[in-house]
Amino acid sequence: MLLQKRVILKISKTLITQEEIENKISEIADLINSKYKKEELVVVGILKGAFIVVSDLAKQLDVDVTFDFMSIKSYYGSESSGQIKIVKDLEYDISNKNILIVEDIYDTGLTLSNLKKLLESRNPKSIEIFCMFVKKGISKDHIDIDYSGFEIGPDFVVGYGLDYNGKYRELPYLAALS
Repeated sequence: MLLQKRVILKISKTLITQEEIENKISEIADLINSKYKKEELVVVGILKGAFIVVSDLAKQLDVDVTFDFMSIKSYYGSESSGQIKIVKDLEYDISNKNILIVEDIYDTGLTLSNLKKLLESRNPKSIEIFCMFVKKGISKDHIDIDYSGFEIGPDFVVGYGLDYNGKYRELPYLAALS
C-alpha cells in the first residue's frame, strides 16, 4: 500500500492584527464618506475574498450606497493571457454611477485590469478601486489603486477573506502560512 504524504500548512505568524485592520477600514471609510457625501455610490465586491472587507466597510459608510457583487475566474495560459470569466455578474445597471470596486488582494493586477476595462465599457460615471492588501513588486499589469489597506510581502497569506483551499477566510487578522 502506497501512502501519500499530505502537506499540512499551518499559520506561522500574524502579519496584520484585527485592530490594525479595523483602524484601516475606518480610515478608508472616512475618505470615501468625504468624497461621495453628495453622490450615489455603487460598491462592487469581488467574491469570494472581498465579502468581509465589504461587510466591514459597509457598516461605516454614511453615503447613498448600493452594494453588488461579482464572481470572476481568471484563466492564465503559459503566456498569462489575463482573460477573465464572469461567473456572477452585476445585478444593477452601473451606467452614470460612481463605482468602487472592492478587492481583497492585489498581486499581478491582471484580473483587476481586465475587470476595470469591462466595467468601463458599461459607461459608469467613475470607477475607483479599493484593495485591502497589496503585494509589493508582483504586478504584471499595473493599475492604479485609489484606496489600499496594507502593503504586504510575498508570503502566502490567509485570513480576513483570503483562503487556503477554502479555509481560514474567517480569521479577523492576516496571517502567513508555512
